[in-house]
Amino acid sequence: MTARRFLVLHGWQNRRPRRHWQWQLVESLRAAGEHVLYPQFPEPDRPVLSTWTELLRAELAQLGSGERVVVAHSLAVPLWQHASSLLTPEEHVDRVLLVAPPAPEVLAGHPEVAEFAALSPDAAVLARAARTVRQAAADDDPYWPDGGAVPVYRALGVDADLLPGAGHLDPEAGYGRWPAVEAWCRDPQTRLTPR
Repeated sequence: MTARRFLVLHGWQNRRPRRHWQWQLVESLRAAGEHVLYPQFPEPDRPVLSTWTELLRAELAQLGSGERVVVAHSLAVPLWQHASSLLTPEEHVDRVLLVAPPAPEVLAGHPEVAEFAALSPDAAVLARAARTVRQAAADDDPYWPDGGAVPVYRALGVDADLLPGAGHLDPEAGYGRWPAVEAWCRDPQTRLTPR
């Protein structure tokens, strides 16, 4: 049996701090013997969509075979949406977790990430690049006002978990180690719950 392979993708202004749940997830998975890639995207304060897409595809090429799992947070969600429309069948993955996506209208208000604003959620595009898509977000995420992203993704038919009062699911909201996401990585039937 071929092992699982994980690709963890960070968001805007993220330099992979140790206190972030993604760092903690990578450490936990690697300690358990899992194969995990966790690239640092260039210029995280002023990301360039084409550059980030190129690195994402290069990482997918290095991911190898077996069960391929992507875990994306924040700006990496619209990045994945964009890349999904470009991926070849060889680049597709088995499952993807999209955590705390920012609303396109919020991104449009920030010149540094405005080019990501055009990448609205699209069920057909997401389904094309991954066999299973799960989305998780809070109802009070400042980057997706008015109830958060979960209702939008559910309306698209994406399996989504609502985490009340969890903000942007980042260290500022108390998301260092997050046992539920670690459990989902091992078992995709696990629901994402607050820490």
